[in-house]
Amino acid sequence: MLFSAVLTIFISCIGLFGLSVLSAERRTKEMGIRKVLGASVNQVVTVLSKDFVKLVMLALLIAIPLAWYAANKWLQNYPYRTVLSWQIFVLAGVLVIFIALATVSFQAIRTALANPAKSLRTE
Repeated sequence: MLFSAVLTIFISCIGLFGLSVLSAERRTKEMGIRKVLGASVNQVVTVLSKDFVKLVMLALLIAIPLAWYAANKWLQNYPYRTVLSWQIFVLAGVLVIFIALATVSFQAIRTALANPAKSLRTE
């Protein structure tokens, strides 16, 4: 069970990383222009990461009620069951956001540290 959970998280991180690479490649000129106009590395990373955080938050808003409902229904089959606490879902949400930010920030920092002259030189 633990192995399959870790494998699932790893595969989702690979997909999120691929999506962040695609987004960074598409927005390379925009980030170059922002850097030339004086944007800091933090501002560029924030711009690139904001879209992914919104998507993760939307996914959490959909997944948490569904997970609570499914777990509650599953636990009703047992005579001795535990109560589902809201802290479990908050901790899981914070962990998911942290993993997503760690995955996306790697590519965002790499894009933010790139030389803006190289990105603007093409065409």
